[in-house]
Amino acid sequence: MLLALAGVIAVFAVALGARFIIGRDAPETAVVEREAPVIAPAVPPAVAPVKPPPPKVAAAPPPPEPPAPREPEPAPTPAPQVTEALAPVPVPAPPPPPALTPKPVVAMLPPPVAPLEPPKVAPGSPLWKKNALPFRAPPGKPAIAIVIDDMGVDRKRSNRTVSLPAPLTLAWLPYAHELPAQARAARAAGHELMLHLPMEPSGSADPGPQALRVSLDKGEILRRTKAALDSFDGYVGVNNHMGSRFTADSAAMAPVLGEIARRGLLWLDSRTTAKSAGLTLARELQMPFAGRDIFLDNEMTVPAVRSQLAKTEQVARSQGYAIAIGHPHDATIDALASWMPEVQKRGFVLVPVSAVVRAHHTGG
Repeated sequence: MLLALAGVIAVFAVALGARFIIGRDAPETAVVEREAPVIAPAVPPAVAPVKPPPPKVAAAPPPPEPPAPREPEPAPTPAPQVTEALAPVPVPAPPPPPALTPKPVVAMLPPPVAPLEPPKVAPGSPLWKKNALPFRAPPGKPAIAIVIDDMGVDRKRSNRTVSLPAPLTLAWLPYAHELPAQARAARAAGHELMLHLPMEPSGSADPGPQALRVSLDKGEILRRTKAALDSFDGYVGVNNHMGSRFTADSAAMAPVLGEIARRGLLWLDSRTTAKSAGLTLARELQMPFAGRDIFLDNEMTVPAVRSQLAKTEQVARSQGYAIAIGHPHDATIDALASWMPEVQKRGFVLVPVSAVVRAHHTGG
C-alpha cells in the first residue's frame, strides 16, 4: 500500500511538474528553437564561405596585404608619369638638327672644286703651280683678285688683313720680322702668298733695306734678289714694292726676272709706272705673268676705297677678270670687310692671283 501510494504521489508530482514546465518553459524553448536554427546551423556556415570570410581574412592579414596593393598602385601611377615625361623628351627636338645638316651640302660646292687642282700639278710642274691655292673659278662669272702689299711689317694690321675672308693674295716684304711664321699662318687661313720685292722708286721715298737699285751691278742685284727670294717659301710669285725707277730699266730688270723665271715663279707687275719693262720681259722669257688693273687706296678713306672697288667690278665685267692692289690700311681693311660678301652676291667670284694667271696668261 505504501508503495502504491508512493507511486500515485510520484505520478501526480510528475504530472504537476510537467504542467508547470509546459505552462512556462514551452514558449521559451519554442523561441530558442526558432532562434537556434537561424544562428547556429544555417547562418554561420553559409555566410562564412561567401562574403564574411574574405573581409575577415583581409582584415586579419592587413600588414602583409597592404604593401602588396600599395606596391601595384604606385607602380601604375609612376608608369604613366614616366611615359608622359619621356613623350616630350623622346627627342622630336634633336631631329631638326639633322634637318639643318643638309644645308652645308650647298656649301660643299666649293670643296669639290678644290680637289680638282692638285691632280693637275705633276711632279715636274713649276713652283708657282705647286704653291698655288687650289682653286677653280666657276665658269661664266667675272673674277676679281685682291692683292694686299706691304704685309708683315705692321703686325697688327697684317693680322687684321689675314682675318678677312679668303681667298686674298698677300704680298710679304722680305725684311718683315718672323716672316716665315707670319706667312704660314696666312696660308693656313686660306690665302695665297707672294713676295713683295723692294725696288728703287723715282722719288725720294725709302723702299726699305736691301732694295734693288739701278746703281747696283748685276752681281749685287742678283745677290739681293736671291736673298729676298729665300726669305720664306710657299709663295707663287713676286711683285714689286715701289720700283717706278727700277722697273723702267730693262737692263736692271732682266737678271731679276731671269731668276724669278728660273725658280718657276710668276711675275705680277704692280705697274707703279707706265714705263715698266716687267711685262715685256716676262713675255720674252715665256714665264707666267699678270699686271695690276686698279689701285685701291691711293686715298686712304673707306668711301674712296669703295669707289675704287666699284671700278674694279667694271673692269672685271668688261675683260672677264680684274686685279686690284691695296695695302693693310684700316680704311682698306674696313672697306673690304663689307664689300667682299656683297660683291659675290652681285655675281662676281673672288680668286687668288694664280687663278687669273692660269686662266688668262700663258708661259711657265
